[in-house]
Amino acid sequence: MRLRLLGMLAIGWLVGLATIFALGGGMVGGTGANAQTASDPRDRPSQCRAIASLVPKATFAQFSPSERGLFDGRAGDRTVTITYVTHATFLIESPGGVTAATDFAGYAGPVLPDIVTMNKAHSSHNTPFPDPAIRNVLKGWNPEGYGPANHALTVGDMYVRNVTTDIRSWGGEMEADGNSIFIFEVAGLCIGHLGHLHHGLTDDDYSAIGRLDILMVPVDGGMTMSQEGMGEIAERLQSRIILPMHRFAGPIERFLAKLPGFDVEWRGEDRITVSVKTLPDRPTVIVLPGV
Repeated sequence: MRLRLLGMLAIGWLVGLATIFALGGGMVGGTGANAQTASDPRDRPSQCRAIASLVPKATFAQFSPSERGLFDGRAGDRTVTITYVTHATFLIESPGGVTAATDFAGYAGPVLPDIVTMNKAHSSHNTPFPDPAIRNVLKGWNPEGYGPANHALTVGDMYVRNVTTDIRSWGGEMEADGNSIFIFEVAGLCIGHLGHLHHGLTDDDYSAIGRLDILMVPVDGGMTMSQEGMGEIAERLQSRIILPMHRFAGPIERFLAKLPGFDVEWRGEDRITVSVKTLPDRPTVIVLPGV
């Protein structure tokens, strides 16, 4: 009986590997300094969604931090720095020095980012005039006006992709694919920014997003989705770090109350430095100054 069980597990593992290769077209080695794009995000294997796509209704769990090796075989002690800049903008810095600014409205602190992502809900989430020196400007909507934006960008040791969601217009109608959840895969970590999310996520959305170790969540509870709805997404993803953002006048404790099972840390600095090995053991909301 034990041998039969082991055989079934081995077969399941091989099927999983085959599916990963089918999604990604095989293993991808290291990348150079130049940006690389793909016509479809699945053209490059994603360490965040390879397993999640097989079980779209699962609630994600985090296992051994040192076993991320299918797409990231190096040690898990490489660190990523995440700085809260303003509103919905975080600056993410990779171990190799690649920088990305989320929901960029023209300001990311003293750094000129290598990559900026934008969403179009309000002018505080985008700029029509990004610095021409920024080499990679990723819009979360399709400027052509039809169909989803589709990004799969590798710059140095950072890979950025997106999952589109619908967005509510000023008139109240829903516009298909008007917002993007951007996912940054770097140093074995999966970092997701929900953008200006206006609705709950489907099983297909969760499958496309995959595992997220760090989740950036708008917590205003009005302009975006309700705080209860955001709490449900955080519960489903079980990210080890939740970074609130996009808060207005309401007290942040209202959002924290939606996650009674999560730990809470109030930090004195506007940045965190994290690696696979230093992720909290339990899902933890980290509140940075200025949020």
